[in-house]
Amino acid sequence: MNFSYKIKTQSGEILEGKVGAPDENTAVDTLQSKGYLILSIEQLESDIFSIDLNKYFQKPTNKDIVIFTRQLSTLIDADMPLAEGLRTLARQFEKPTLRKIISEISDTVEGGSALSNALAAHPELFSSFYIKLVQSGEVSGKLHEALLYLANYLERSQEISSKIKGALAYPAFVVFALIIVTGIMVVYVLPQLLAIFKDVGVQNLPLTTRILIWTTSFINNYIFFIFTIIFGSIFLGWRYIKTPEGKAVFDNIKINMPALGTVIRNLYLARISESLSTLIKSGIPILDTIHITSDLVGNANYQRILLDAEENVRGGGSMSDVFGRYKEIPPLMSSMISIGEKTGKLDFMLEHISKFYKSESDNTIDNIATLIEPILVLVLGVAVAILVSAILLPIYNLVNVT
Repeated sequence: MNFSYKIKTQSGEILEGKVGAPDENTAVDTLQSKGYLILSIEQLESDIFSIDLNKYFQKPTNKDIVIFTRQLSTLIDADMPLAEGLRTLARQFEKPTLRKIISEISDTVEGGSALSNALAAHPELFSSFYIKLVQSGEVSGKLHEALLYLANYLERSQEISSKIKGALAYPAFVVFALIIVTGIMVVYVLPQLLAIFKDVGVQNLPLTTRILIWTTSFINNYIFFIFTIIFGSIFLGWRYIKTPEGKAVFDNIKINMPALGTVIRNLYLARISESLSTLIKSGIPILDTIHITSDLVGNANYQRILLDAEENVRGGGSMSDVFGRYKEIPPLMSSMISIGEKTGKLDFMLEHISKFYKSESDNTIDNIATLIEPILVLVLGVAVAILVSAILLPIYNLVNVT
Protein backbone atom coordinates (compact mmCIF):
# COMPACT_ATOMS: atom_id res chain seq x y z
CA MET A 1 0.00 0.00 0.00
CA ASN A 2 1.09 3.57 -0.64
CA PHE A 3 0.30 6.48 1.70
CA SER A 4 0.59 10.19 1.03
CA TYR A 5 1.78 12.24 4.00
CA LYS A 6 2.32 15.78 5.16
CA ILE A 7 4.94 16.17 7.87
CA LYS A 8 6.83 18.76 9.85
CA THR A 9 10.56 18.24 10.34
CA GLN A 10 12.49 19.08 13.50
CA SER A 11 13.71 22.26 11.80
CA GLY A 12 10.10 23.34 11.19
CA GLU A 13 10.05 22.59 7.45
CA ILE A 14 6.76 21.27 5.99
CA LEU A 15 7.21 18.35 3.57
CA GLU A 16 4.86 16.21 1.50
CA GLY A 17 5.51 12.82 -0.08
CA LYS A 18 4.61 9.15 -0.35
CA VAL A 19 5.63 6.10 1.67
CA GLY A 20 4.99 2.40 1.08
CA ALA A 21 3.91 0.19 3.99
CA PRO A 22 1.67 -2.85 4.64
CA ASP A 23 -0.72 -0.73 6.75
CA GLU A 24 -1.21 2.77 8.12
CA ASN A 25 0.27 2.00 11.55
CA THR A 26 3.53 0.83 9.97
CA ALA A 27 3.66 3.96 7.79
CA VAL A 28 3.16 6.15 10.89
CA ASP A 29 5.87 4.26 12.81
CA THR A 30 8.28 4.66 9.88
CA LEU A 31 7.80 8.43 9.72
CA GLN A 32 7.87 8.95 13.48
CA SER A 33 11.08 6.92 13.80
CA LYS A 34 12.79 9.62 11.71
CA GLY A 35 11.67 12.33 14.12
CA TYR A 36 8.91 13.78 11.93
CA LEU A 37 5.68 15.27 13.24
CA ILE A 38 2.85 13.85 11.14
CA LEU A 39 0.31 16.47 10.09
CA SER A 40 -1.75 14.18 7.85
CA ILE A 41 -1.53 10.74 6.28
CA GLU A 42 -3.94 8.88 4.03
CA GLN A 43 -3.94 5.82 1.81
CA LEU A 44 -3.70 6.43 -1.92
CA GLU A 45 -6.54 4.82 -3.83
CA SER A 46 -6.04 3.58 -7.39
CA ASP A 47 -8.73 4.09 -10.01
CA ILE A 48 -9.48 1.91 -13.02
CA PHE A 49 -7.18 3.99 -15.26
CA SER A 50 -4.18 3.49 -12.98
CA ILE A 51 -4.32 -0.31 -12.98
CA ASP A 52 -0.96 -1.80 -13.93
CA LEU A 53 -1.70 -4.45 -16.56
CA ASN A 54 1.87 -5.75 -16.34
CA LYS A 55 1.11 -7.40 -13.00
CA TYR A 56 -1.34 -9.67 -14.82
CA PHE A 57 0.65 -10.35 -17.99
CA GLN A 58 4.18 -10.29 -16.55
CA LYS A 59 3.56 -11.61 -13.07
CA PRO A 60 6.75 -12.49 -11.15
CA THR A 61 7.30 -16.24 -10.89
CA ASN A 62 8.73 -18.36 -8.10
CA LYS A 63 12.01 -18.43 -10.05
CA ASP A 64 12.14 -14.61 -10.01
CA ILE A 65 11.69 -14.57 -6.24
CA VAL A 66 14.45 -17.19 -5.83
CA ILE A 67 16.86 -15.11 -7.94
CA PHE A 68 15.95 -11.93 -6.05
CA THR A 69 16.41 -13.62 -2.67
CA ARG A 70 19.75 -15.24 -3.52
CA GLN A 71 21.20 -12.09 -5.07
CA LEU A 72 20.04 -9.92 -2.18
CA SER A 73 21.72 -12.38 0.21
CA THR A 74 24.97 -12.06 -1.78
CA LEU A 75 24.86 -8.25 -1.73
CA ILE A 76 24.22 -8.17 2.02
CA ASP A 77 27.10 -10.60 2.57
CA ALA A 78 29.28 -8.18 0.55
CA ASP A 79 28.37 -5.42 3.08
CA MET A 80 26.44 -3.36 0.53
CA PRO A 81 23.84 -1.06 2.18
CA LEU A 82 20.40 -2.68 2.00
CA ALA A 83 18.61 0.17 0.18
CA GLU A 84 21.40 0.45 -2.38
CA GLY A 85 21.39 -3.31 -2.91
CA LEU A 86 17.64 -3.27 -3.54
CA ARG A 87 17.99 -0.43 -6.06
CA THR A 88 20.73 -2.38 -7.84
CA LEU A 89 18.50 -5.46 -8.08
CA ALA A 90 15.54 -3.40 -9.29
CA ARG A 91 17.56 -2.15 -12.27
CA GLN A 92 18.63 -5.60 -13.44
CA PHE A 93 15.25 -7.36 -13.65
CA GLU A 94 13.49 -7.26 -17.04
CA LYS A 95 9.91 -7.56 -15.82
CA PRO A 96 8.47 -4.07 -15.17
CA THR A 97 6.21 -5.41 -12.42
CA LEU A 98 9.09 -6.87 -10.45
CA ARG A 99 11.25 -3.78 -10.97
CA LYS A 100 8.42 -1.62 -9.64
CA ILE A 101 7.87 -3.82 -6.57
CA ILE A 102 11.57 -3.94 -5.68
CA SER A 103 11.82 -0.17 -6.16
CA GLU A 104 8.88 0.31 -3.78
CA ILE A 105 10.57 -1.98 -1.24
CA SER A 106 13.79 0.02 -1.64
CA ASP A 107 11.97 3.33 -1.09
CA THR A 108 10.27 1.95 2.02
CA VAL A 109 13.57 0.67 3.44
CA GLU A 110 15.27 3.96 2.62
CA GLY A 111 12.47 5.71 4.48
CA GLY A 112 13.54 3.90 7.65
CA SER A 113 11.30 0.83 7.61
CA ALA A 114 12.61 -2.68 8.22
CA LEU A 115 12.97 -5.02 5.25
CA SER A 116 10.36 -7.42 6.67
CA ASN A 117 7.80 -4.58 6.91
CA ALA A 118 8.57 -3.49 3.34
CA LEU A 119 8.11 -7.07 2.08
CA ALA A 120 4.84 -7.43 4.03
CA ALA A 121 3.33 -4.75 1.76
CA HIS A 122 3.42 -7.33 -1.05
CA PRO A 123 1.74 -10.48 0.33
CA GLU A 124 1.04 -11.73 -3.20
CA LEU A 125 4.78 -12.39 -3.58
CA PHE A 126 6.12 -12.89 -0.06
CA SER A 127 4.39 -15.35 2.26
CA SER A 128 4.14 -14.98 6.03
CA PHE A 129 6.80 -17.71 6.28
CA TYR A 130 9.17 -15.65 4.10
CA ILE A 131 8.53 -12.45 6.06
CA LYS A 132 8.93 -14.12 9.48
CA LEU A 133 12.26 -15.64 8.50
CA VAL A 134 13.50 -12.27 7.22
CA GLN A 135 12.32 -10.73 10.49
CA SER A 136 14.21 -13.33 12.52
CA GLY A 137 17.32 -12.65 10.40
CA GLU A 138 17.03 -8.94 11.14
CA VAL A 139 16.68 -9.53 14.88
CA SER A 140 19.55 -12.04 15.09
CA GLY A 141 21.83 -10.12 12.72
CA LYS A 142 21.91 -13.09 10.31
CA LEU A 143 19.85 -11.69 7.45
CA HIS A 144 22.31 -13.10 4.89
CA GLU A 145 21.84 -16.68 6.20
CA ALA A 146 18.06 -16.28 6.43
CA LEU A 147 17.80 -15.13 2.80
CA LEU A 148 20.14 -17.88 1.63
CA TYR A 149 17.99 -20.50 3.34
CA LEU A 150 14.82 -19.01 1.84
CA ALA A 151 16.32 -19.20 -1.67
CA ASN A 152 17.22 -22.88 -1.16
CA TYR A 153 13.78 -23.60 0.32
CA LEU A 154 11.95 -21.99 -2.60
CA GLU A 155 14.16 -23.84 -5.09
CA ARG A 156 13.37 -27.19 -3.45
CA SER A 157 9.64 -26.42 -3.49
CA GLN A 158 9.84 -25.48 -7.17
CA GLU A 159 11.78 -28.65 -7.97
CA ILE A 160 9.14 -30.84 -6.32
CA SER A 161 6.31 -29.05 -8.17
CA SER A 162 8.16 -29.46 -11.47
CA LYS A 163 8.66 -33.16 -10.78
CA ILE A 164 4.95 -33.73 -10.18
CA LYS A 165 3.96 -31.69 -13.24
CA GLY A 166 6.47 -33.59 -15.36
CA ALA A 167 5.12 -36.94 -14.18
CA LEU A 168 1.53 -35.93 -14.97
CA ALA A 169 2.14 -34.00 -18.20
CA TYR A 170 2.28 -37.03 -20.50
CA PRO A 171 -0.84 -38.82 -19.18
CA ALA A 172 -2.76 -35.54 -19.08
CA PHE A 173 -1.92 -34.90 -22.74
CA VAL A 174 -2.90 -38.44 -23.75
CA VAL A 175 -6.22 -38.27 -21.89
CA PHE A 176 -6.99 -34.84 -23.38
CA ALA A 177 -6.18 -36.06 -26.90
CA LEU A 178 -8.30 -39.18 -26.32
CA ILE A 179 -11.30 -37.07 -25.27
CA ILE A 180 -10.97 -34.83 -28.36
CA VAL A 181 -10.63 -37.79 -30.77
CA THR A 182 -13.53 -39.63 -29.12
CA GLY A 183 -15.73 -36.53 -29.37
CA ILE A 184 -14.97 -36.11 -33.09
CA MET A 185 -15.68 -39.78 -33.80
CA VAL A 186 -18.92 -39.84 -31.82
CA VAL A 187 -20.27 -36.66 -33.43
CA TYR A 188 -19.04 -36.96 -37.04
CA VAL A 189 -17.71 -40.45 -37.88
CA LEU A 190 -19.68 -43.10 -35.98
CA PRO A 191 -23.22 -41.86 -36.85
CA GLN A 192 -22.52 -42.33 -40.58
CA LEU A 193 -20.75 -45.66 -40.08
CA LEU A 194 -23.37 -47.16 -37.77
CA ALA A 195 -26.19 -45.99 -40.05
CA ILE A 196 -25.05 -48.67 -42.52
CA PHE A 197 -26.22 -51.44 -40.17
CA LYS A 198 -29.64 -49.83 -39.84
CA ASP A 199 -30.02 -49.33 -43.61
CA VAL A 200 -29.01 -52.90 -44.42
CA GLY A 201 -31.15 -54.29 -41.62
CA VAL A 202 -28.52 -56.39 -39.87
CA GLN A 203 -30.04 -58.47 -37.08
CA ASN A 204 -28.47 -59.87 -33.89
CA LEU A 205 -25.88 -57.14 -33.48
CA PRO A 206 -23.17 -57.80 -30.85
CA LEU A 207 -23.69 -56.24 -27.43
CA THR A 208 -20.75 -53.84 -27.90
CA THR A 209 -22.28 -52.59 -31.17
CA ARG A 210 -25.71 -52.04 -29.61
CA ILE A 211 -24.13 -50.12 -26.72
CA LEU A 212 -22.10 -48.02 -29.17
CA ILE A 213 -25.20 -47.23 -31.28
CA TRP A 214 -27.20 -46.22 -28.21
CA THR A 215 -24.35 -44.08 -26.82
CA THR A 216 -23.77 -42.34 -30.14
CA SER A 217 -27.49 -41.62 -30.62
CA PHE A 218 -27.88 -40.33 -27.08
CA ILE A 219 -24.87 -38.00 -27.32
CA ASN A 220 -25.92 -36.58 -30.70
CA ASN A 221 -29.53 -36.05 -29.60
CA TYR A 222 -28.64 -34.36 -26.31
CA ILE A 223 -25.20 -32.90 -27.04
CA PHE A 224 -26.05 -29.34 -25.92
CA PHE A 225 -27.76 -30.63 -22.78
CA ILE A 226 -24.70 -32.80 -21.99
CA PHE A 227 -22.27 -29.89 -22.50
CA THR A 228 -24.45 -27.68 -20.29
CA ILE A 229 -24.37 -30.27 -17.50
CA ILE A 230 -20.60 -30.80 -17.84
CA PHE A 231 -19.65 -27.12 -17.84
CA GLY A 232 -22.27 -26.32 -15.20
CA SER A 233 -20.89 -29.06 -12.95
CA ILE A 234 -17.33 -27.79 -13.46
CA PHE A 235 -18.35 -24.22 -12.65
CA LEU A 236 -20.38 -25.20 -9.57
CA GLY A 237 -17.58 -27.51 -8.41
CA TRP A 238 -15.04 -24.71 -8.82
CA ARG A 239 -17.26 -22.33 -6.84
CA TYR A 240 -17.76 -24.96 -4.12
CA ILE A 241 -14.00 -25.54 -3.80
CA LYS A 242 -13.59 -21.81 -3.14
CA THR A 243 -15.73 -22.12 0.01
CA PRO A 244 -14.13 -23.30 3.31
CA GLU A 245 -16.26 -26.48 3.32
CA GLY A 246 -15.49 -27.25 -0.32
CA LYS A 247 -11.77 -26.65 0.14
CA ALA A 248 -11.71 -29.03 3.11
CA VAL A 249 -13.47 -31.74 1.06
CA PHE A 250 -11.13 -31.23 -1.93
CA ASP A 251 -8.03 -31.22 0.28
CA ASN A 252 -9.21 -34.46 1.87
CA ILE A 253 -9.69 -36.05 -1.57
CA LYS A 254 -6.17 -34.98 -2.61
CA ILE A 255 -4.44 -36.81 0.25
CA ASN A 256 -6.63 -39.93 -0.02
CA MET A 257 -6.68 -40.55 -3.77
CA PRO A 258 -4.96 -43.77 -4.95
CA ALA A 259 -1.19 -43.59 -5.65
CA LEU A 260 -0.91 -39.82 -6.06
CA GLY A 261 -2.48 -39.22 -2.64
CA THR A 262 0.56 -40.80 -0.98
CA VAL A 263 2.87 -38.37 -2.78
CA ILE A 264 0.77 -35.34 -1.84
CA ARG A 265 0.46 -36.45 1.78
CA ASN A 266 4.24 -36.95 2.08
CA LEU A 267 4.86 -33.52 0.55
CA TYR A 268 2.56 -31.87 3.10
CA LEU A 269 4.27 -33.72 5.96
CA ALA A 270 7.70 -32.67 4.65
CA ARG A 271 6.53 -29.05 4.34
CA ILE A 272 5.13 -29.03 7.89
CA SER A 273 8.29 -30.57 9.35
CA GLU A 274 10.70 -28.32 7.47
CA SER A 275 8.76 -25.15 8.26
CA LEU A 276 8.49 -25.98 11.96
CA SER A 277 12.20 -26.89 12.13
CA THR A 278 13.34 -23.74 10.35
CA LEU A 279 11.20 -21.38 12.42
CA ILE A 280 12.24 -23.02 15.70
CA LYS A 281 15.93 -22.72 14.72
CA SER A 282 15.34 -19.05 13.92
CA GLY A 283 14.28 -18.43 17.52
CA ILE A 284 10.61 -17.74 16.78
CA PRO A 285 8.28 -18.66 19.71
CA ILE A 286 6.67 -22.08 19.38
CA LEU A 287 3.10 -20.73 19.24
CA ASP A 288 4.01 -18.33 16.42
CA THR A 289 5.89 -21.16 14.71
CA ILE A 290 2.87 -23.46 14.69
CA HIS A 291 0.51 -20.67 13.59
CA ILE A 292 2.75 -19.56 10.69
CA THR A 293 3.12 -23.17 9.54
CA SER A 294 -0.67 -23.59 9.60
CA ASP A 295 -1.00 -20.55 7.30
CA LEU A 296 1.44 -21.82 4.69
CA VAL A 297 0.77 -25.58 4.71
CA GLY A 298 -1.86 -25.17 1.96
CA ASN A 299 -4.23 -27.94 3.11
CA ALA A 300 -7.34 -27.34 5.22
CA ASN A 301 -7.04 -30.70 7.02
CA TYR A 302 -3.46 -30.16 8.14
CA GLN A 303 -4.20 -26.52 8.95
CA ARG A 304 -6.97 -27.67 11.31
CA ILE A 305 -4.57 -30.15 12.97
CA LEU A 306 -1.89 -27.48 13.46
CA LEU A 307 -4.37 -24.98 14.90
CA ASP A 308 -5.56 -27.68 17.30
CA ALA A 309 -1.92 -28.30 18.26
CA GLU A 310 -1.43 -24.57 18.81
CA GLU A 311 -4.34 -24.45 21.25
CA ASN A 312 -3.04 -27.54 23.05
CA VAL A 313 0.47 -26.08 23.41
CA ARG A 314 -1.01 -22.77 24.62
CA GLY A 315 -2.77 -24.74 27.36
CA GLY A 316 0.46 -26.46 28.43
CA GLY A 317 0.18 -29.59 26.27
CA SER A 318 2.38 -30.82 23.43
CA MET A 319 2.19 -31.09 19.65
CA SER A 320 2.75 -34.84 19.64
CA ASP A 321 -0.37 -35.43 21.78
CA VAL A 322 -2.54 -33.71 19.16
CA PHE A 323 -0.75 -35.24 16.16
CA GLY A 324 -1.25 -38.73 17.59
CA ARG A 325 -5.04 -38.29 17.51
CA TYR A 326 -5.26 -37.73 13.73
CA LYS A 327 -4.94 -40.42 11.06
CA GLU A 328 -3.48 -37.82 8.66
CA ILE A 329 -0.31 -37.80 10.81
CA PRO A 330 1.62 -41.12 10.67
CA PRO A 331 2.59 -42.69 14.02
CA LEU A 332 6.28 -42.42 13.04
CA MET A 333 6.04 -38.62 12.83
CA SER A 334 4.13 -38.32 16.12
CA SER A 335 6.63 -40.56 17.94
CA MET A 336 9.69 -38.68 16.63
CA ILE A 337 8.15 -35.32 17.58
CA SER A 338 7.36 -36.69 21.05
CA ILE A 339 11.00 -37.76 21.49
CA GLY A 340 12.16 -34.34 20.25
CA GLU A 341 9.93 -32.56 22.76
CA LYS A 342 11.18 -34.71 25.65
CA THR A 343 14.88 -34.38 24.75
CA GLY A 344 14.81 -30.71 23.77
CA LYS A 345 15.87 -31.56 20.21
CA LEU A 346 12.59 -30.87 18.45
CA ASP A 347 14.17 -28.91 15.58
CA PHE A 348 16.68 -31.74 14.99
CA MET A 349 13.90 -34.37 14.87
CA LEU A 350 11.72 -32.26 12.59
CA GLU A 351 14.62 -31.80 10.18
CA HIS A 352 15.08 -35.58 9.92
CA ILE A 353 11.33 -36.09 9.48
CA SER A 354 11.36 -33.58 6.62
CA LYS A 355 14.26 -35.36 4.88
CA PHE A 356 12.54 -38.74 5.26
CA TYR A 357 9.22 -37.66 3.76
CA LYS A 358 10.88 -35.71 0.93
CA SER A 359 12.83 -38.84 0.03
CA GLU A 360 9.65 -40.94 0.20
CA SER A 361 7.75 -38.53 -2.06
CA ASP A 362 10.60 -38.45 -4.61
CA ASN A 363 10.66 -42.26 -4.80
CA THR A 364 6.88 -42.46 -5.16
CA ILE A 365 6.85 -39.83 -7.92
CA ASP A 366 9.48 -41.80 -9.85
CA ASN A 367 7.46 -45.02 -9.46
CA ILE A 368 4.24 -43.34 -10.60
CA ALA A 369 5.96 -41.91 -13.68
CA THR A 370 7.21 -45.44 -14.51
CA LEU A 371 3.83 -47.11 -14.01
CA ILE A 372 1.60 -44.55 -15.75
CA GLU A 373 2.79 -45.28 -19.30
CA PRO A 374 2.00 -49.05 -19.38
CA ILE A 375 -1.33 -48.41 -17.65
CA LEU A 376 -2.24 -45.84 -20.31
CA VAL A 377 -1.21 -48.23 -23.09
CA LEU A 378 -3.38 -50.95 -21.54
CA VAL A 379 -6.40 -48.62 -21.23
CA LEU A 380 -6.00 -47.38 -24.81
CA GLY A 381 -5.61 -50.95 -26.04
CA VAL A 382 -8.84 -52.06 -24.35
CA ALA A 383 -10.73 -49.02 -25.71
CA VAL A 384 -9.51 -49.68 -29.27
CA ALA A 385 -10.34 -53.38 -28.97
CA ILE A 386 -13.92 -52.61 -27.89
CA LEU A 387 -14.34 -50.04 -30.67
CA VAL A 388 -12.96 -52.41 -33.35
CA SER A 389 -15.10 -55.33 -32.19
CA ALA A 390 -18.22 -53.13 -32.12
CA ILE A 391 -17.69 -52.03 -35.75
CA LEU A 392 -15.79 -54.80 -37.52
CA LEU A 393 -17.73 -57.83 -36.21
CA PRO A 394 -21.08 -56.70 -37.72
CA ILE A 395 -19.33 -55.81 -40.99
CA TYR A 396 -17.67 -59.26 -41.07
CA ASN A 397 -21.05 -60.94 -40.45
CA LEU A 398 -22.64 -58.82 -43.15
CA VAL A 399 -19.98 -59.85 -45.71
CA ASN A 400 -20.42 -63.53 -44.84
CA VAL A 401 -24.20 -63.29 -45.26
CA THR A 402 -23.92 -61.68 -48.67
